[in-house]
Amino acid sequence: MSKLLKLVLIICFVGGLCTSSAAAEDRLFRFPDIHNDLIVFSHGGDLWTVPATGGLARKITNHEGLELFGRFSPDGRQIAFTGEYDGDANVYVMPVEGGAPKQLSYHPGYQRGSERMGPENMVLGWTPDGSRILYRSRKESHEMFAGQLFLVDPAGGYPSRLPVPEGSFTKFSPDAKKIVYTPIGRDFRTWKRYMGGMAQDVWIYDLATYQAEKITDWDGSDNCPLWIGDKIYFNSDRTGTLNLYRYDPATKQTTQVTNFTEFDVRWPESGPGGKIIFENGGFLYVFDTNTEQATKIEISLGDDRVLMRPEYVGVSGNIRDYNLSPDGKRALFGARGEIFTVPAEHGNTRNLTTTPGADEKYSVWSPDGKWVAYMSDKT
Repeated sequence: MSKLLKLVLIICFVGGLCTSSAAAEDRLFRFPDIHNDLIVFSHGGDLWTVPATGGLARKITNHEGLELFGRFSPDGRQIAFTGEYDGDANVYVMPVEGGAPKQLSYHPGYQRGSERMGPENMVLGWTPDGSRILYRSRKESHEMFAGQLFLVDPAGGYPSRLPVPEGSFTKFSPDAKKIVYTPIGRDFRTWKRYMGGMAQDVWIYDLATYQAEKITDWDGSDNCPLWIGDKIYFNSDRTGTLNLYRYDPATKQTTQVTNFTEFDVRWPESGPGGKIIFENGGFLYVFDTNTEQATKIEISLGDDRVLMRPEYVGVSGNIRDYNLSPDGKRALFGARGEIFTVPAEHGNTRNLTTTPGADEKYSVWSPDGKWVAYMSDKT
C-alpha cells in the first residue's frame, strides 16, 4: 500500500470519527439576546449561553421554574431576566458567567393567568447607560391586557414607572431621551394574521415633552420595536408572515428587510454593532443591519434531556371528560391525552389508546357497548 493511500485512509477515518462524535443541531430556542460574541436564550425553561458563532451551549440556570427573557447589560457583564425562583415571576440579575441571581422585583401581580397573557414582570432590556433594567409589570393594572413599564436599579431599590399609560415591548433611543414601544401587549397569543381591535402599532414617545407619535398604520400586527442608531426596526405581518422592517424617522419610509415565508420572525432583540437576533422555526438567526443579511446559528445542547425522558405520571388530576358503559359496570375517562376505562367495583384500569405522543379526548361509549369513539390528533 502506498504512503499516499495510507494517508487518505487515515484522513477519512479521522474525519469519520469527528463527524460521528459531533453534537447534533438542536432547536426550540426562544427569547434570545446577543452581545458581541455571546448569545443568551431560553430553552426548556432555563437560560443558556453560546458563542455568537454557534456550537455547544452552556446552561446557566437550573431551577425547576421558568427563566425567560435574558437580557445583557450594555457592558456585557450581567444578564437580567424574568425568573420563578420563589414561586412568582419576578425580575432577577446575575453575572454573565453564571452565579446566584439577585431578585429586584417583589410584587406578585398576575401570576396565575393563561400563558397567552405573557409572563408577569417581563424583562425588556436596559437603559443605554446600564443604570436601570426595563421591565413590564401589571402590578398597578386593573386588567391583564394593560401592562406598564418600570425601571429598577440592578443593585436593588424601589422601581420607578415610565410616564406612558400602557406598554409592552419597548426600547430606548441611543440618547435615552425617547422610547419606541407598542402600547398593546398581544405577543403571546396564537392568532395569525389578526386585524381586530388588539392589532398592535409602534409608537415613539418623547420622555421630556410627553408627546407620542404613531409610526405604523398597518391593519395587522406591528410589534417588538428596536432602536438601532438612527433607524427603528420592528416586526410586521404585512406579507402574512412576521418579518423585520426598517423605519427611517427622518424620511418616514418603511422597508422590509427579511423575507421569511414558512415561519414567523419572533422575539427580535438588538445587540452592539447593529446586530439583531431572533427566533424563526425554533432556530436562532443573527441579522446584520450593516449588510442586511441574516445568518442561522447552529447550536447544540449538552444536557441530559431530563424533560424528554419517559416517566410515569399520575393522571387523576387531569380528567377532562367521562362517560359510562351501557351496563354501568365500567366508566370511561379522558385524562391527560389518553382514554381509560375504569371498573365500577372489580377489575383493572385499562389504557385504551397508549399514545403518549398524541392527544385523545371527548370519549363516548356506543349504545351497544362494543365501541368507544373519541377525537385524536395522532395524524
